[in-house]
Amino acid sequence: MVFFLIFIAIIVIVVLFFVSIYNSLIGLRNRVKNAWSQIDVQLKRRHDLIPNLLETVKGYMKHEREIMENITKYRSQAMDANTVGDKAAAEGMLSGALGQLRVQVENYPDLKANQNFLALQEELTSTENKISFARQAYNDQVLFFNNKIQMFPSNIVAGMFSFKEEEFFEIEDQTEKAVPKVSFN
Repeated sequence: MVFFLIFIAIIVIVVLFFVSIYNSLIGLRNRVKNAWSQIDVQLKRRHDLIPNLLETVKGYMKHEREIMENITKYRSQAMDANTVGDKAAAEGMLSGALGQLRVQVENYPDLKANQNFLALQEELTSTENKISFARQAYNDQVLFFNNKIQMFPSNIVAGMFSFKEEEFFEIEDQTEKAVPKVSFN
């Protein structure tokens, strides 16, 4: 009888241990999803700002049509991307095109003084900063989740319930990774 109670106690402890690990995996997976939704919110805000920025700029930059078309094309690609990797690649191209726009704006002093443009540029800069922070938070959550899936003994539970590693949000565009050159010549 005592051995039976000890056996039942051991079974209960093991079950509670597995339930605890399973619940922590679910919690981490939900944190990853929440972090991704924060990125999505900021990317939507960015995508909504871009048409207004382009409309403001169009009147001044009539011959910079290629940059405008690229921004529009990359914005559409970014909005249509489904996976984290595809979205990261598309957002990298969009960031590069927006960077080209910022460089071209320097040639238009009237545009740089336009209040609508300044307000939109400030909103876009603020959004870019929020995207950067959201990306970092997402990648942190993915790291915690992936570590939990890979480490013993939680990797056993993760394997039993088909938990899969999440993808990091990495910048694909080398222009965004490149360090800007500062020159006073």
